[in-house]
Amino acid sequence: MEISIASEINAPLAAVWQAWVTPEEIVNWNFALAEWCCPRAEIDLQVGGKFIYRMEAKDGSMGFDFEGTFTHITPNQCLRFELADNRVVTVAFTATANGVRVVETFDAEDENSAQQQKQGWQNILNNFKQHVDSKNS
Repeated sequence: MEISIASEINAPLAAVWQAWVTPEEIVNWNFALAEWCCPRAEIDLQVGGKFIYRMEAKDGSMGFDFEGTFTHITPNQCLRFELADNRVVTVAFTATANGVRVVETFDAEDENSAQQQKQGWQNILNNFKQHVDSKNS
């Protein structure tokens, strides 16, 4: 099953793209809950390149690496990657009259409900929007 989430970012396309693919930016927004953080992000932005984002509870009680390999990159338009568990994710960036519409589509996993997955990924995308909007307001 595929799940899609979306958000409209009030910033220029180039700024949205850079915030999505730059490690120094990713660590500021890539977590689903306020009690979590992303202390490290590594990204090799090329087809066949890998990324690893460290996700951790701020209290140090748990954490995991979110990682995958890029399978398609069209700068300022689209990223596609395969996660370590073979699920596929597509992120589309579309310029709009007010900024950029970001749509993420991902294969669901079997461990959590579709609603939990959708909410978690949407929370991260909402953090992204807040981070980029605040830098470009």
